[in-house]
Amino acid sequence: MILTDTLPLSGEFELRIYRAGRLIDAIVEPNLIVNGAKDQLARLVGGAGAGRHITHIGFGIGTTAAAPTNTGLSGAYWKPVTAVSYPATGRVAFDWTLSTAEANGMAITEFGLRCADGTLFARKVRAAINKSDDLSLIGTWTIIF
Repeated sequence: MILTDTLPLSGEFELRIYRAGRLIDAIVEPNLIVNGAKDQLARLVGGAGAGRHITHIGFGIGTTAAAPTNTGLSGAYWKPVTAVSYPATGRVAFDWTLSTAEANGMAITEFGLRCADGTLFARKVRAAINKSDDLSLIGTWTIIF
């Protein structure tokens, strides 16, 4: 008899795009949890917890499809997540923002979550968002156990 009580680790990426303060687009899509996350979680459960927690959201310009072996973002702009919450059993949500004053001139095509020790935890690739000083991005990245 094989017993299972969980689904594989997964993520949900929520993005809202504002132009001059008005919502112009919103998406909620799955994302890829990369292999680095598995190592981080194994070490955390084993008691080697220093630097294993997610601290940053990244915005990059890479266009290569997300893959489990990804370890970083191309031309990344990194910033701290703004809040962490636990919306339901087995879920952790990371809120983030990118203001009108940040990453202007980038054609943002990838997003990532990074741990305090620099390990990439999750990556999302999508169509380019041409970041300008009238655009702001707000989102929540939820990891589901």
